[in-house]
Amino acid sequence: MAKRQAIYVKEFKHANPIPVAARIGPFVQTGVITGKDPETGDMPESMDDQLTNLFAHISRIAIAAGGSTEDILKITFWMNDPSERAKLNAPWVQMFPDEDTRPTRHTLPGGSGASKIQCSFTAVMD
Repeated sequence: MAKRQAIYVKEFKHANPIPVAARIGPFVQTGVITGKDPETGDMPESMDDQLTNLFAHISRIAIAAGGSTEDILKITFWMNDPSERAKLNAPWVQMFPDEDTRPTRHTLPGGSGASKIQCSFTAVMD
């Protein structure tokens, strides 16, 4: 069996000594991904800016793991304000335009501090 590989992304680092994702064989699982600014590491105030950053981080992490967003099986989101759930749809459709090949999505209440939205994903990569 393949050994676990830690995945790191320069534009999205955790404060603790943990990778942004781990891979064993074809399976990739991320930790929590937030919408922090990739340049400064600061958390933007607006949901729209956090979403822009969050979806860019998803793509970067998938590429760093050796695949692409096409390999994502499921994304789970946590939102501080579930009434803003519809704001997910535009970047979702932009990242996954083909409705026949989109991953599943689950959105739950939650989040922490200034982060209005967080996610994690599972992917299967060749």
